[in-house]
Formats: sequence, structure tokens, C-alpha cells
Amino acid sequence: MPDTIEGRFAMLATMAALVILRLERGGQRGIEASVALIERFVEVMESEHREMGLGDPKLGRTVRKLVSGVARRVEIWRGAVESGGWAEAAHTSVYGGDIAGDALDHAAVALREFWSRIDKASDQALIEGRLS
Repeated sequence: MPDTIEGRFAMLATMAALVILRLERGGQRGIEASVALIERFVEVMESEHREMGLGDPKLGRTVRKLVSGVARRVEIWRGAVESGGWAEAAHTSVYGGDIAGDALDHAAVALREFWSRIDKASDQALIEGRLS
């Protein structure tokens, strides 16, 4: 991913989207945990943007846009998990633009491996942030 604010956000939002998607599969407790994760994500994004100097008039709009970006990624990955389109999802979710094939392949494989780890984890372990 590009080492920029946007690139870092894209990766963070991608990882959050995959965890949210997995938590949603965990029944009521998982859904509650996914909502808590989204709420925490919003808190952190708001705090980070305040630290970067973004003021109140623009802050709400910016945070809504960021949360929308996570929601969009959840849908992208929902499709990838169901259909196996990992490279396409990685391209859209992480890069969005032109990227070298080897970097895209690496990202798709790494995200697939991450999904495999969180998919195998128990709901409790995932909620507690423990991955083996």
C-alpha cells in the first residue's frame, strides 16, 4: 500500500472491514462486537483528524465519509469471500488505482491469509483480539 495517510487508511479500513464481516457471522454476540468495533473506529478517526487540525465544521462530514469507506469495503469483501475474487477486492479496497501486479498479488494473498486466520478463530478470541 502507499505509505500515505490515504494508503494507511485504506489498509486499516480493509482490515476493519474483514473483521467486521467475520464478526457478523458470529451470531448476536458477533454482531454486537462488530457494532462496538465500528463505534470505536469512529472515535479513533475523529480523534486522529482533530489531531491533524481538522475543525468541527468539516469533521463530521469527513468522519461520515471515512465510515462510508469502511462500509463500502465490507460489501467488497463480502463479495470476495463468497466468490473468491481476492485480487479484485484487494485492488479496489487497498489501492483503488494502478498498482504493480506483484504488489497486488502480495496484498491479495496476505489478506486471504488474514481472513483464514480470523475465520478459524473463535468468536471469543476474535472479540478479545487474540489470533493464533
